[in-house]
Amino acid sequence: MAQLGNLRDRPVRRLTQLYAGLVLYGLSMALMIRSGLGLDPWDVFHQGLARQTGLSFGTVTIAVGAVVLLLWIPLRQRPGLGTISNVVVIGLVVDGTLTVLPPGEGLPVRAALLVVGIVANGAATGLYLGAGLGPGPRDGLMTGLVARRPRLSIRLVRTVIEVSVLALGWLLGGTVGLGTVAYALAIGPLAQLFIPIFAIPARPVRAYAA
Repeated sequence: MAQLGNLRDRPVRRLTQLYAGLVLYGLSMALMIRSGLGLDPWDVFHQGLARQTGLSFGTVTIAVGAVVLLLWIPLRQRPGLGTISNVVVIGLVVDGTLTVLPPGEGLPVRAALLVVGIVANGAATGLYLGAGLGPGPRDGLMTGLVARRPRLSIRLVRTVIEVSVLALGWLLGGTVGLGTVAYALAIGPLAQLFIPIFAIPARPVRAYAA
């Protein structure tokens, strides 16, 4: 795993930031679920599968992450510690939060849950990606496809993947709504804001005279 080499550089900060980001990501997902106003495309898919199978939302999230990770094999993608942790930690945190967080009552509360959830999701993305220990399985699938098909743009590949899982999730009974649109419009600018803030720069290599 190439990203494990990063642990030689500020390992405590990287690990703390990675797991803080993953926990915050799971919390943000639970907030959006409890808003009842719509989810991001992958979570619409997760929710639809959960409703059809009777499994918990977090269990489905973990299972889908594991299946997507298997798709990395033909793409010759190499997961990092952050990739494996992403599959497990987020699903556990989502389920844990949903057990103690009741659904929002009234539109103002639900809207607040949605807004906080989306902003927290953007910050969480910046935290775990900034740790430099590997992308999540879904992001890695996107970049892996682009790497194998250079003529395809990241924008096109991401759009095709997310529209596909959104449509399938909606057919399975996942919640599509205002929150879905809000997430689509906000997550790009939020990620652009938070990723540079939390990115851990590589330390310069010192040159020594012979």
